[in-house]
Amino acid sequence: MDKVVFDLSQELDSSPNIFIKKEWINILDQQNGNYQGNQCIIETSALSNSNKFMNYREAYIAMPLLLTLSNTSAASADMAPATAATSLDYVMGLKNFYGSMIHSFTVDFQGTTIVQQTPFTSMYNCFKLLTTLSWNEVYSFGSQIGFYPDDPLSWTYISAVSTTALDGLGTCVNTNLNSTGQYAATTGAFNTYASGAGNVGFLQRQQFINFDLDGVPVTGTYASLIPETSVKTLWKNYISQKRNANAGTTVGVIQISVMATIYLRHLHSFFDKIPLAKGIFMKLTFNLNNTSCGITKTTNATPVSTGLTVTSVTTAVGGVNPLMIASSRTGCGSASLNSGTSSTSTYIASVAVGGRVLDTAQANITGVGTNTLASNVYLYIPAYTFNPIYEAVMLSSPIKEIKYKDLYLYQITNIPASGTINSLLTNGVSGLSEIVIIPFHSTSAGTTNGHPLASVCSVYQSPFDTAGCGTTSPLCHINQFQVVVSGQNAIYNTQQHASIEQYNHHLKGVNAINGNLTEGIGSGLINSLGFDNLYCYYTVNLERMLPVEEQVPKSVIVQGLNGSAKSCDYFCFVAYRTSIKISILEGVRV
Repeated sequence: MDKVVFDLSQELDSSPNIFIKKEWINILDQQNGNYQGNQCIIETSALSNSNKFMNYREAYIAMPLLLTLSNTSAASADMAPATAATSLDYVMGLKNFYGSMIHSFTVDFQGTTIVQQTPFTSMYNCFKLLTTLSWNEVYSFGSQIGFYPDDPLSWTYISAVSTTALDGLGTCVNTNLNSTGQYAATTGAFNTYASGAGNVGFLQRQQFINFDLDGVPVTGTYASLIPETSVKTLWKNYISQKRNANAGTTVGVIQISVMATIYLRHLHSFFDKIPLAKGIFMKLTFNLNNTSCGITKTTNATPVSTGLTVTSVTTAVGGVNPLMIASSRTGCGSASLNSGTSSTSTYIASVAVGGRVLDTAQANITGVGTNTLASNVYLYIPAYTFNPIYEAVMLSSPIKEIKYKDLYLYQITNIPASGTINSLLTNGVSGLSEIVIIPFHSTSAGTTNGHPLASVCSVYQSPFDTAGCGTTSPLCHINQFQVVVSGQNAIYNTQQHASIEQYNHHLKGVNAINGNLTEGIGSGLINSLGFDNLYCYYTVNLERMLPVEEQVPKSVIVQGLNGSAKSCDYFCFVAYRTSIKISILEGVRV
């Protein structure tokens, strides 16, 4: 403390400016607002010709999203989102991280692919954020990137369709009632933690996007403080359409317009490592998780909310479903869904990039609107102009090597309960860095102890489950875990006790500041209780080797026993180190 006081007293009032100008430039993608092909392409030719230093580490994508929930027909008046008593402001939301809208992508650097297309890359990116960010960062810019971790204790599991399946089917993490009494029942019941008592992460992410101009702060409405024209101009996320159903004539609709911020550095380490440079021409191709779901909700004659099920999920690229539908428990977001007298009502819920609904059936419904904020994807990037003195220093070494990590994905599928895992992932990858294994309940038909959604969708496509967007399936642990690299065990003793050994030896501190070895300076959002329940990530560092070994291709084998009572699939991301050299003055590879 004394040294800090002394150092502060010696600081000068000012320091010379390294840059004399910083300008934010934006460019449009090439889709002209058409994302029906589930793809977004951005070329940086306009930036490469600007003769300015670009900082891709700060760059981000502004991506318009349109969330829509509607009846499938006007047969009955069973949806009234424009009426306060039957409001549906909290009926739907997004899973963790806006980057989950991107299934895979490639980066071409002057015609050469330098980032390969790896499916389900958002799963790995969510893991990186969960192990890198601190709670202070979640607070300061989580709302900007759509990030707030799901409560690992709030999940439920519903094994069969029934009239009491208020949350949905399978693993459900979609209760959004902010109950203050969720930990009060400590007597007279077996421990269920906060199961079904409210997923604060889901609730927070809904509040990032569901501003309602009809909301009543005390008296009056928000619309009396800010007009909708200003909301649109600000690109403020909000509920842009509410229409009550009218039996036989009008279909009920609620829509949320969102402008999502996705930083490039959160999508791939290449953007985190690239230096300031002029003249760089890249082509970024993103494959998008545009998704639509068929939802059914039944009621009693009273009516009292009961069963909530998913009948279909459509994702053109086969990726995760970023959309979540709230539980229909009393006080939760779907409680007012099917507010009429119909015993069963059907709905379509969708999320689409761009300005319009992409589900054909839903788009043809009268009253379904467009995204009122924007219809195109933008890339924003800062351009710097150096103080000439510092520019000369920068250009004294114009050739820079960019060292980054790329990914391979391997899947181990249909491992039955207590079954053996012994899978050769690859015969040879050089520059090995790490392996991250993400377990999910298997939904493949015919597996032993299969999942109740097996005939409908994968668990990471369920609108009730957060799996694939930050969480794993619950309690999916691996016994006797080992990773074998070219015949050598990566774990000295085969891991026997996951709750202690995997968390303490491998997961705790991975990607964190100083590995969380410096108390008072730390990061990472997965604690041991979360690891035990809903964040069952298995990771091992593979880069500890002599320099002469780094370019030697090595095989990777995963071994263990499925510790779950369900059949499981394992998504294995193998990260490897690679590099390119560029001229920061000309933006070309050398």
